[in-house]
Amino acid sequence: MFGRIGRFTASHARAVLTITVLLMVGAAALGITAFGKLQTEGFDDPNADSSQAMALIDSQFGGENDVVFLFSAERGSVDDPAATRAAADLTDRLATDPGITGFTSYFTTKAPPMRSVDGQYAIGVAQLTDEGHVKELRADYAEGDGPLRVQIGGPDAIGVDISNQVASDLAVAEAIAVPIILVLLVIVFGSVIAALLPLAIGTIAVFGTFALLSVLGSITDVSVFAINLTTALGLGLAIDYALLMVSRFREELDRGHDTIESVTRTVETAGRTIVFSALTVAVALGALILFPLYFLRSFAYAGIGVVLIAMLSAIFVLPALLAVLGHRVNSARLPWVKRTPTSVSALWAKIAGAALRRPFLLGAPVVLLLVVAAVPLLKVEFGTPDDRVLTDAAETRVVGDVLRADFPGDDAKALQLVTRHPVGTTAVGDYAQDLSRLPGVESVTASVGTYADGRAVGPGVAAYAAEDMQQRLTVLTAYDAHSTEGQELVTTVRETPADGMEVLVGGPAARLVDSKDAISSKLPLAAGLIAVSTFLLLFLFSGSVLQPLRALLFNVLGLSATIGLMVMIFQEGWLASWLGFTPLPLDTSMLVLLFCVVFGLSMDYEVFVLSRIKEMHDQGADLGESVKHGLSRTGRLVTMAAVLLAVSLLAFGTSGVSFVQMFGIGSGLAILIDATLIRGVLVPVGMRVLGRAAWWSPPAMRRLHDRIGLREKDLV
Repeated sequence: MFGRIGRFTASHARAVLTITVLLMVGAAALGITAFGKLQTEGFDDPNADSSQAMALIDSQFGGENDVVFLFSAERGSVDDPAATRAAADLTDRLATDPGITGFTSYFTTKAPPMRSVDGQYAIGVAQLTDEGHVKELRADYAEGDGPLRVQIGGPDAIGVDISNQVASDLAVAEAIAVPIILVLLVIVFGSVIAALLPLAIGTIAVFGTFALLSVLGSITDVSVFAINLTTALGLGLAIDYALLMVSRFREELDRGHDTIESVTRTVETAGRTIVFSALTVAVALGALILFPLYFLRSFAYAGIGVVLIAMLSAIFVLPALLAVLGHRVNSARLPWVKRTPTSVSALWAKIAGAALRRPFLLGAPVVLLLVVAAVPLLKVEFGTPDDRVLTDAAETRVVGDVLRADFPGDDAKALQLVTRHPVGTTAVGDYAQDLSRLPGVESVTASVGTYADGRAVGPGVAAYAAEDMQQRLTVLTAYDAHSTEGQELVTTVRETPADGMEVLVGGPAARLVDSKDAISSKLPLAAGLIAVSTFLLLFLFSGSVLQPLRALLFNVLGLSATIGLMVMIFQEGWLASWLGFTPLPLDTSMLVLLFCVVFGLSMDYEVFVLSRIKEMHDQGADLGESVKHGLSRTGRLVTMAAVLLAVSLLAFGTSGVSFVQMFGIGSGLAILIDATLIRGVLVPVGMRVLGRAAWWSPPAMRRLHDRIGLREKDLV
């Protein structure tokens, strides 16, 4: 089949390329609309109690506040006459703004919780008819009015700022990564023409996936952060596949084959390997579909899409380009390059030989280094994103910092409770009193009153009783939502007897607890699916049951070390001042994404290396010769591919969103660790330790492999 594909694309190259250009124009036109359709949320389980609580609050109680207006007195207090007069005009304008509903402020209520302790700040809250109205509000009120300055924060503003930051980050990251990658590609290929081929395939993969995300964004919720994965993986996989295809094409030309035959043989061999490798990456990313959070499912859509489009481009479009170019693929050669660069590396052969001769001497320090790097995992903490993922220059971050520092009753720390069914005033009052006695609870506000330490301390909020007598309660606490105490309070509130009432608990801390539960409940299934599918694919590839186990063990070791480093960098703040982020508990969803992406790419490299080792073994070479041959043939290829992909990922370290930084830096480091320490040192050490058992399988599985297994001689 692959031979027929190669011969067809070579014989109809211009037609294939014409169709590709037309499809790309359509994909680009559709793809640029994706940004307006993608969402900034998706970190919550829609079936969790916290999500259902917020849905009821939206439907029965007018919803939570979408934005927070922070009023700052330029001089003195917000209660000074000049500030009060300015506030009167501002509140009149805001109250009549057609994009605002339910506006309330300190200046209309004089509620003490809406004024900072020192009097410098006051707040107003409102719901919006549309999230996009945040931009108009900032344009209309950003300059303030006389002695008052207005800044806008809150959930909708956070979403707008993160979305804008992601779009800006993408442009910056590509502006950094693409020139560096192009220079490195020219050096690796030794030719400008050959170096442009991976960029062409990467462009197809990226814009094709943008178009896919635009379609999916029209019919379901898709996270805007899928854009980052699309660009990084699209370019990275295009480089991997182009390196393999162009290297093989050059080999075939050097053997004296004409262009058509060289393309055909390239697709027969390297093309088949690309398909198999793409499947390993797609399987790992496909596990993300199991999670109920659409943030994670979005990366499955984007990841599988970009992998498959890159794969199809590599076996259809790239062969057509090679057929048109022929020997001109080596044109525009660097002046100092006298011959076509080879993929054979004497250095990696020497490293493999040293690891085989002294496995403990080389392997033990590497294992110890990775284990030490993984130790910080023991103190990992988990969180969900809020305004602190943005830099301290972002407007929503400025508002959030003031609320946390100067407003003890900040709603970001509050639990929001709602009853599923109608409840009488006596029952809700008794329940509110019980909640107010819990350790860590500062006050509880219900429709019938406000309570602290088991007694009434103030009036309630009449709007907290719906028309059908469903009840809402707000539980204020000093605990940060990310803190252990804040999460434990959620559990305590949920366990507090409610006298027959069915109460749902929402709020930031509850969302974090439920998000962690949603991920942890599916994580064993996802990890099991990845492990089993990877084991089966590598068994079919190698015929051994020990090779897949070795690969899985080394991957887990490398990933553990990477995540341990992320704990030290992003949770403990090792590089916080240099990278410009605020240390926070690690985002649970992003860690799962990091695991799946890096695991898939590691197995991609495993296939490249293992295929050459197995090929020599099947030809009768001994263990040492097989390993040295495999590393010498693939070490340079894998290392160059990893470096180029790492550049694309590490460029996201410039992001203004901290968990995007974590994903980019974590993925980049993991890939470099895998391509050097794992593939270069631990693979030959592992092969030496296994010895003759390296290719062992039980008789029954050996017979199975003989019938349906994938032969290396058919691959590369």
